[in-house]
Amino acid sequence: MDFTLLVPISLFVCIAYVIKSIMDARVRRRIVESSASESLVKSLIEADELARRTSALKWGLVLTSLGAGFGLIEWLKLEADRPGTFGLMFVAAGIGMLAYHLLTQRRS
Repeated sequence: MDFTLLVPISLFVCIAYVIKSIMDARVRRRIVESSASESLVKSLIEADELARRTSALKWGLVLTSLGAGFGLIEWLKLEADRPGTFGLMFVAAGIGMLAYHLLTQRRS
């Protein structure tokens, strides 16, 4: 695998995340400065907090299922460059996302 591509891709992801964070902060600040009602600001903050908590759950489930997928690949002694190996990783990530969906649907 060519790891020289990993640095520019990581840099792009980091820059995109910083831009998103800055834009979100600007939008929140403008809403507060525009004399929006207190209930609107409060509901915005509560929705943001809920999104943060559920995001942690989602990524925890996805990364756990991917870890199980890697363990299964090692146990089955699959080769890294086979399409089945990639398919197994996508299935593991999908199972994690489906588990997240089922858990959040039961909560609401």
